[in-house]
Amino acid sequence: MLVTWTRENVDNMDTNKILDPIPEEFEDINAATQFWDRHSLADYWDDTEEVHFAVDLQRSVFLVPLEHNLARRLANVARRQGLSAETLVNLWVSDHLQQVSG
Repeated sequence: MLVTWTRENVDNMDTNKILDPIPEEFEDINAATQFWDRHSLADYWDDTEEVHFAVDLQRSVFLVPLEHNLARRLANVARRQGLSAETLVNLWVSDHLQQVSG
């Protein structure tokens, strides 16, 4: 069987694609992240509009060295849980501090 691809074939592929609607609001940042991890903005470009907003990034980072083996194990656990190592460490430290603080 011989198939010849033309621009018309490619255009029809795009128009035949069934897209999930973009939610009006996402429950949280994780829901938005999951949606856009599974969808391409290119497919929704015509549904977008220009917006303007201010961002105030005042985040401090405290670096703590980890033994290489611990860092590798941490990265593996985080990956299995679908988290970044940074997020997992923050969750663990927060939980531990709550336990020891009472």
